[in-house]
Amino acid sequence: MNISATDIRFDDDTMWVALDDGRTLGVPLAWFPRLLVADKAARQRYELSPGGIHWDALDEDISIAGLLAGRGDQTLRRPAA
Repeated sequence: MNISATDIRFDDDTMWVALDDGRTLGVPLAWFPRLLVADKAARQRYELSPGGIHWDALDEDISIAGLLAGRGDQTLRRPAA
């Protein structure tokens, strides 16, 4: 599957990802805590690649395949000692 993002926009609760096959995905920001807490300007500083979306300043990478599969943040969080 070679589906790529062509554009991204945000509202208060959702990231909207336009795909090159004509679909638009609405993804809850709650799935991606780094994006949820980021300000609007930081959210807009993304880079699109053939397979995903990258925010360098936020250390966030999201694959289009993962979004299509319904997966959110896959980062393992360890409890504080």
